[in-house]
Amino acid sequence: MAQVNPGWPQAFACHRYQALPDGPSLIITGAVHGNEVCGAIAIRRAMAELERGALALRAGQLTLVPVANPLAYRLGQRGGDRNLNRNLAPCDHPRDYEDHVANWLCPLLAEHQVLLDLHSFQSPGQPFVFLGPADNDGELEPFVHAAREEALARRLGVADAVDGWLSTYALGVERRRQSPAGDAALAELNADPRYGVGTTEYMRSQGGWALTLECGRHDDPAAPEIAYRAILNTLAHLGMVDAPDPAPQPMALLRLYEVVDKRDDADSFARAWSSFDSVSQGELIGRRADGSPVTAPDDARIVFPNPRAQAGQEWFYLAKPSARLENGQS
Repeated sequence: MAQVNPGWPQAFACHRYQALPDGPSLIITGAVHGNEVCGAIAIRRAMAELERGALALRAGQLTLVPVANPLAYRLGQRGGDRNLNRNLAPCDHPRDYEDHVANWLCPLLAEHQVLLDLHSFQSPGQPFVFLGPADNDGELEPFVHAAREEALARRLGVADAVDGWLSTYALGVERRRQSPAGDAALAELNADPRYGVGTTEYMRSQGGWALTLECGRHDDPAAPEIAYRAILNTLAHLGMVDAPDPAPQPMALLRLYEVVDKRDDADSFARAWSSFDSVSQGELIGRRADGSPVTAPDDARIVFPNPRAQAGQEWFYLAKPSARLENGQS
């Protein structure tokens, strides 16, 4: 039996609902990052409605996980010992708390067909959804369910989407291998080619399909409502409740193509950036600790600017518009 720290939460919790008629198997997760509470709030709201009959499951199986990372949630921070949403995979010899979470969560994900993972972000910005790759048979992230992800994404209630996560993260991993920076333990993980794999990537690797919904800033009072509406829309779209399929909405898509890491904790932004802010080629984005400038290599959009990133971790991403979603509506 693996050694556990007595100071850790000693159990994980999920709530399962099974309808009499067959249907999709859907899992919805919140608080994969402990300081992102909108998903936990929204999931608990849906649970309360299911318990009192205000919401009724009519087909399929629904699994709700309000708090995927109990230690991080209790601490009110992104991770317990590390970021759960990186390098997510079962392991024979768990070394940290998130390894134990993975050994519980990964088999649970694999039992389902669809995942909706609810998150929030630190800097200002509008809610958006992370899509997986287009259908492909490549080595990095082969996939065959892009149309299903796109159809659900159009019904979540947000106007913006982003793709290109794993390929862009792999680019950052290769750079970190060549120029390790920051904490040694983080450097070890950052050099692992699986480190970009989180909940949705793991779900796709098991034959399912998945979306990450970024519901807004951590402290945005609207974020739990956005998460709740996405839960209801997902259930309706999948035919799991007695509600009409929401009408598909047009979406703007950005494709990630570059990630820039912090090299030193003293690296700083030139101003307070928000996700999807435009930058022009040569525009000053920030400065390294030694004063050297960090400028935009192209006309682009900033995604996930994180002034609190640790050295050796992602500082910000760059993205460009993509035409992937322009050919009709699913």
